[in-house]
Amino acid sequence: MRPTIISISGFSSESGKTSLLCGLLERSPNWEAIKITRGHYRSCGKDPHACCVSNLLGDKPLVLSGYELTYKAGKDTGRFWESGASNVHWVVVTGDQVEAGTRAAVERVTSQAVLIEGNSFLKYIHSDFPIMVARPPFDSIKSSALSIMPRVRALYLSFCEPHTPGVGDFLAKLSNRIPALRDTPIYYEKDLGTLVEKIGEFSAPM
Repeated sequence: MRPTIISISGFSSESGKTSLLCGLLERSPNWEAIKITRGHYRSCGKDPHACCVSNLLGDKPLVLSGYELTYKAGKDTGRFWESGASNVHWVVVTGDQVEAGTRAAVERVTSQAVLIEGNSFLKYIHSDFPIMVARPPFDSIKSSALSIMPRVRALYLSFCEPHTPGVGDFLAKLSNRIPALRDTPIYYEKDLGTLVEKIGEFSAPM
């Protein structure tokens, strides 16, 4: 039986995905986490030597697991460990290796549940509990996020509270744009404990 997969996707960059993932780990220390890093050779227009993972890219995905290989202070994988992850898997891939790399990492998970941050991997991997993260001022929504929205089980608004200016207007516009979200539960930082309990109600398929 594979683990329960909890995906944390975002409307935009810097939406608060990593902060949410760490908050969930702090309340569920037996869970594992997967970090996916998409690297480039020259397709992004950068000098390949300037890319921090270009030297790790190869013909096959690279999956590193365990504290010695994945902990680095100040990096996301380091934050995952510091938040209580029972194991961390770092996936380094090119754009066309995302599916294979993510599947290989999931196969290494031995805990009941695993948290995976990102949008693109959901084209290939089923998430048992998809979470979408947004933060003020809610200016932009990635196309990859829009494709996920009809499936999300929770909308998490980071760095704000229900009374924060703009939140009400944002939720009203979002519901009109994506009617399926009208019944989707909304969570804030104060609701993290409740969100963990809700996730716990979902079991991984056989």
